[in-house]
Amino acid sequence: MWKPKPSALLLRTGMLLLAALFMLAGSIPVSAAVQETGQTAPAASSQAPLSAPVVVIPVHKTIEAGLEKFLTRAVHEAAEAQAMYIVLDIDTLGGEVIAAEEIGELIRGSKVPTIAYVHGKAVSAGSYIALNAVQIAMEPGSSIGAAAVVDGSGNEIDNVKVVAHWASEMRAAAELRGRDPQIAEAMVDKNVGVTMQPIGRDVPKGQLVSLTAEEAVKVGYAEVLAKDLGEVIRHIGGTEHPLLTMKPTPAETFSRWITDPLVSTLLLFIGIAGIAIELFVPGFGIPGILGLLGFGLYFFGHYIVGFAGVEDIALFIIGVVLLIIEIFVSSFGILGILGIVCLFSSVVMAAYNTKQAALNLSIAFVLAVIVLAIFIKIFKHRGVWNRFILRDSLTTEEGYTSADSRTELVGRTGTALTPLRPAGTVQIGEDRIDVVTSGEFIPASTSVIVIQVEGSRIVVRKEEERHA
Repeated sequence: MWKPKPSALLLRTGMLLLAALFMLAGSIPVSAAVQETGQTAPAASSQAPLSAPVVVIPVHKTIEAGLEKFLTRAVHEAAEAQAMYIVLDIDTLGGEVIAAEEIGELIRGSKVPTIAYVHGKAVSAGSYIALNAVQIAMEPGSSIGAAAVVDGSGNEIDNVKVVAHWASEMRAAAELRGRDPQIAEAMVDKNVGVTMQPIGRDVPKGQLVSLTAEEAVKVGYAEVLAKDLGEVIRHIGGTEHPLLTMKPTPAETFSRWITDPLVSTLLLFIGIAGIAIELFVPGFGIPGILGLLGFGLYFFGHYIVGFAGVEDIALFIIGVVLLIIEIFVSSFGILGILGIVCLFSSVVMAAYNTKQAALNLSIAFVLAVIVLAIFIKIFKHRGVWNRFILRDSLTTEEGYTSADSRTELVGRTGTALTPLRPAGTVQIGEDRIDVVTSGEFIPASTSVIVIQVEGSRIVVRKEEERHA
């Protein structure tokens, strides 16, 4: 009875796990669409029914695409619940500029009035999000500002165009809510000095503006100091209204973790290395399973937050199939190149930030090549190329003989029984042996000597030529 190989069972198990993940993803509601409007959100109505809740939405940790998708859902649900106010509970050191801009647009377009409650730090992208709210409340000891643009390593970016763009975004957010735009610009651009007369403080060029809670209130960047969330709710007149705190779903929490650049790079590395090892050094099964899970988790996380679509996943599968075909059917590299292009394109297209995705993929690819080279060196005897190379040799030592070897005849003499033209028969001792000459003619009854034996080919010449 035929039984599947263990590696085949492992690969089948991996495919079933991936299928289960995407079936689960299909049942998870993705982020709702955002109502787009450029108008300033209205102030809270004093006639709001007591049933209208105050909705608290946490804006914590790093600002990235996963947080933006969570906030989109939370703001949409707050609008559906006809909330009295949205409180953005901010404590963040910043994050991705693109995600922050999307969140800023979301807050500006909210039909429900918003207040940002800074109870830790609202640095960089966090300060931009706070500036887009209708009001800002700050906990004593908190701060806002220092919104320099930095790269993935935390180093400030000196690109003039990038800094100018971000500074203009900060300035526009401040102007929208009636705050001093020059202070917002000085939070981003060191070349903008500012004098803040209400607090008697000058920030010269070469420094970024960062405001304490008390300073923010004095310069009009915050409406109130609030030691806790209760004071914020009293400030907006929502004491008698129900309090509703939005929390990320398990799927949203998981997707935020998956879409983190470091985690995404790790998953891509596992995916590339696992599948490559299984293709080039087959027989293990586990690397193939890990590779499929690595890519599966990458696409699953990006699918949950709405970045990856079915077309991206289909493009990835096509790429894998093309690479497999290239291994077994030579196409002079055409199918292999198309497969690699499909794989790279699917990974980049599934990401929120294509530049970051391309960088992550490049790093993962280099690391995977190094690991694959190590595996090939250690397990070269199991490489797929062994299927196409004949390595068995039929040697005498292993018992293979195609004909009797007569090397003992070299140097012996005999008599030609037939003319050698150049082939014929000679008598050597009691044996009749078929021989050839080097090309010359030797008459019958001539004495000959064996000069060479190559397998079954025995070469002779006239005996007297030995002393010539």
